[in-house]
Parts: sequence; C-alpha cells; structure tokens
Amino acid sequence: MIERIESKLIDSNVFVITHENSCIIVDAGVDDKTIKAKVGGKKVEAIFLTHGHYDHCYYAEKYQKMFCCKIYASEKIKEYLSNPDYNYSEGKLKITDFSNFVFLGDSGKVNLGSFEVKYKQLGGHSKSDMCYFVDENIFVGDLLIGRDMGRVDLYGGDKKMMKSSLEFFVNSDYVVMHSGHGQDNSKETQDRVAKLWIKFLSR
Repeated sequence: MIERIESKLIDSNVFVITHENSCIIVDAGVDDKTIKAKVGGKKVEAIFLTHGHYDHCYYAEKYQKMFCCKIYASEKIKEYLSNPDYNYSEGKLKITDFSNFVFLGDSGKVNLGSFEVKYKQLGGHSKSDMCYFVDENIFVGDLLIGRDMGRVDLYGGDKKMMKSSLEFFVNSDYVVMHSGHGQDNSKETQDRVAKLWIKFLSR
C-alpha cells in the first residue's frame, strides 16, 4: 500500500509505502506529527530522499530521531542540506551532522526487511536527484511533475541532465510514477509527457 500525504511546504508529497507491519518513507516535507499518525505502530525501515530542496527534506532529521532509522540519499545531497542558499529554506534548514545518513552511489539496490528498493542517480532539477523503484512504482521527486518537467533554473539544474533523466524514465519499467508534487500518474501518461519535454529540450 502507498499513501501520499501532501505537505504545507509548497504542496510537496511524502509517501508512506507499507508491507504488512513495516514501511519506508519517501521524502520528508510533512510535519512529523502527521507522519507519526500515518505510520501508527508500523516499523519504519528507512527514509529515502529524492533531492535536497527544503520542501522535501525539512523534517528528515525529526523523522530519523522519531523512528530510529537511517536516511538514504545521494551523497550530493550534503551540499544542499548544509547550505540554506542551495536548499532554498531561507536559513531554516541546515544539516551538518550526516552520521545518520547512508549515501548511495550511481545505481544499485537496498534490501530492508521485505523491501527491495532500487535506486538511480539522475540530474536536471538538482545535482542530488535520485529516483527509487519499489515494487511496480517509481518515485522521481521533482524531475517530472504531471504535465511538467522539473525546474532547471535552480542551483545545480541542468537541461542536458534533465533530458537524460526523462529519457531514462521512458526506457524504464514501472506502472505508476509518484512525483514530488501533485497526483500519481501511469507510465503511459508520463511517457507522453516526457517525450514532449525531450523534444523541447532537443531544440
């Protein structure tokens, strides 16, 4: 089961993915009290961050302390979380102790309890973009949002990398895409959108 919870931080999404009595959490923009109520008595195996902007990471340390689990992310996220100018929090988010983080490489998989999480380092929206595959789902942060591609004009944004990421999605095997904002969409829908943006970026 996957539950999408919308935050008050630019309406970003947090996802709680449940297998029986355990779960994993993707992104951390929803306040910790709300997430605690959603998780209930389930064991939280890990927190996964899609990228380093504050609306997706703001409560990550609070989640970690509350659930006593590790935070998984791209190693490039350190540059963002340690600098409020890069995570766009207006001085409200700065992390300097990364001892509870597990930094992921270019690609691979993590096995946690009954979960197998495949990951891929991408780019385009930020240097820290990471997507995750869980069961038949893909979690892509702000790389592709409904009918829009993610912004490429923020720190670390890159049009060439965005094109490469969109091409990766088109060639990937999944059923449902879960983005950092907005509703979930099928692969068929997102492929049409991705191909339009790839064409635009190829001009």
